[in-house]
Parts: sequence; C-alpha cells; structure tokens
Amino acid sequence: MWEQIRVNKRNSLLLITMMALVLMGLGFVLGLAVGGPDGGWFGLITATVVWLVMLLFSFSMGDMALLASSRAKKVTAEVHPQLFNVVEEMTIAASLPKMPDIYIINDPAPNAFATGRNPEKASVAVTAGLLAKLNRDELQGVIAHEISHITNRDILFVTLAGVMIGTIVLLSQIFLRGMFYTGGRRRRYSSSSSSGSNQAQIIFLLIAILAAILAPIFANILYFALSRKREYLADAGAVRLTRYPEGLASALEKISTSSEEMTLANKVTAPMYISNPLRGLKAASLFSTHPPIQERIKILRTMSRGASFKDYSDSYSQTVGGKSIMPASALQDTEPVDIRQGSGARSESGKKQLRDIGDIMRKVNQFVFLTCTCGLKMKIPPNFKAPKVKCPRCGRISARPDK
Repeated sequence: MWEQIRVNKRNSLLLITMMALVLMGLGFVLGLAVGGPDGGWFGLITATVVWLVMLLFSFSMGDMALLASSRAKKVTAEVHPQLFNVVEEMTIAASLPKMPDIYIINDPAPNAFATGRNPEKASVAVTAGLLAKLNRDELQGVIAHEISHITNRDILFVTLAGVMIGTIVLLSQIFLRGMFYTGGRRRRYSSSSSSGSNQAQIIFLLIAILAAILAPIFANILYFALSRKREYLADAGAVRLTRYPEGLASALEKISTSSEEMTLANKVTAPMYISNPLRGLKAASLFSTHPPIQERIKILRTMSRGASFKDYSDSYSQTVGGKSIMPASALQDTEPVDIRQGSGARSESGKKQLRDIGDIMRKVNQFVFLTCTCGLKMKIPPNFKAPKVKCPRCGRISARPDK
C-alpha cells in the first residue's frame, strides 16, 4: 500500500494549499468589505498569518483539539480490557511501531474514529454505544478499519482538514454574526459617504457575505472529494487484518441501523468517523463524507474466496462496477488470505446494552464498583471520599477496594 501512502501525502499537501487559497481569498474579500480597497490587503495578510498559525497548530496539537471537541477521554486497560486486547491485536497484525492511545466518547450512538500525525503518534476513539452494542468480532472489524487509516497515513490528512475547515467556518461565522450585530452602524456610516463610495461599499459587502457563505461549502466539497475513497481502502485493510469480512459488515449494519444520533459530532469531525454521524447529510451525495454504507456492506458480504486486497477489489468491481480502486502494489500481492470462521460471540440484549453503556462511562469518569455479598453492585462516584460504604439493600458495611 506504499502507493496509497504516497497519494495521501500528496493529497495532504494539495489540501493544505487549497485550504490556504480559500482562507486567503476569504480574508481578502472580508477585508474589502470592512476597510475598502486597502483593507483587502490587510485581510489577506491577516488570513495568511492565521493559516500559518493553524498549520503549526494542526501538526502539533490538531489531534488533541479534535479529541477534545468530541469530549473523548483517554482510558486505561482496566476500563475496558477487551477493547485494549483488540487494539493490541490489530496493532501487532498491522506491524505498527506503537499501540495507539485509546479514548472513549460518552455517547450512546455506535461509532469510532482515528486521529493523529503518524503511526508513532496516533489515537483511536470509540463511543460507549459501540462498545455496548458490538460483539468481539464486530469490534475487531471496526478497530481494524481505524488501524488501517493509521497505516495508510489518512489520519494526518483528516487532522489537517478538520482544523483548516474549522478555521474557515469560524471566520465566516464571526463575519456574518458581526454583520448582523453592526448592521445599523454600517448603514449610518454609508449614509454620510459619497454616492460612489457608498455603492462600492455595498458591492464589497455583498461579495463578502457571499464569500463567507460559500467558502465553508467549497472547503467541505474539496475535502469530501478527496476523502471518500479512503473508506473503501480502510475497509479492505480491515478485512486483510481480521480475515473476517462479516465482522466489519455486521458492525457497519448495526451502526447504520442504530436509532441513536450522535450529540458530540459536528460538521468538522463528522468525516473522521467510520460512519457519518450526521444523519441530515447522508442523503445528499455531493456533501456525503462517506460512500453509501449499504454499498460497503454489500462489498464485504460478496467476498467469499478470500480476504486479500485482490479479493476486495474483485468484490468492489462486482458490486459497484468500474475499475479497481486498489493501488497496483496491493494487487500485486497474490498470496492467498483465507477467510476465518467467526468466534460465535453474541451481542447482548437491549437492556443490558444500556446498562453497559452507563457502566463504561462511569469507569471512564473514575467511579468505583463494589459488589456487596447480597449481590448488589454499588457504583461509587469519585467525589464520595468515605473509606467504607453501606449497602442500601442489606445494610452491610464494606470497605472500598481503592482505599
């Protein structure tokens, strides 16, 4: 997959350049609207400085900003041993130099994403809903998909895009909101100006408003056009790592049919997830951050002869049509990869899933769990400092395990 890694590096450079042009153009137009012809150059210089600062920020702390905006919390193996075990397995299978940091998002909707700069500094984030609703084979498929994004160097592209698009959207919103709140003062200024300058100012203002509306849309279209193919390649990589296409297919099916909608995702972070968390954008193909999920499932379930990149490519051509999306170097690997049998693990019932989601997030938030001899499982909040706890069912007093 070295070809894809090279393409991702080239696309990241292209994205940086295009986002710079969009940001600088937006800055120039907004400067014209605020300060006239001279203000345009001031706006251009300001936008260039903003772009350089955000570029440095993207490389140094962009992944942390995206994780923070998703309210993801870093966890240890004690919180969810199975998750750590699966991530460790896929890290070894993908020959990554370092195991990614693991984060959990307090959201009942099942989803996941990966972020970071490179395989040495990467993170995988999953929602509590994903952990509660998927069995081990399905969880392994999702983690393998995210590990493939790390291997293919998709994460740098996604991190850069997320921060840059967020900057463009923020500047546009500041200008549009500023126009709304200062419209009266602008009209008074215009009435005292000459007719010619007044007309020019109005033209600059209309152009600026149009640019502020269109710039985020253009930036998103550019991002989406470069990102959709990555999901197919990550699916292929996941199958190659797990040798079990049905695991990922079943996981995608559960994610797509889930009734919960993510509350901690936004337009900037949405493209990072394995499935688009914003239901309102799924129907519009131009603004879709992902390929159709039913198409992805069908490709995976059409695979029957093997789990190699070539097998995925053949299934893709059979399902979608057109030429292969796999890099030539991946198709040259003719070594057969047999599909394994599933582990037979079953998902839990709906009520238990809800309980599990709550317990997972209590562990993330440092609750202490203590089971009384009567069988009651007590969940002690972190702000309860007493060394002993009284059981509300039987009245027995037990020592806290962490004291």
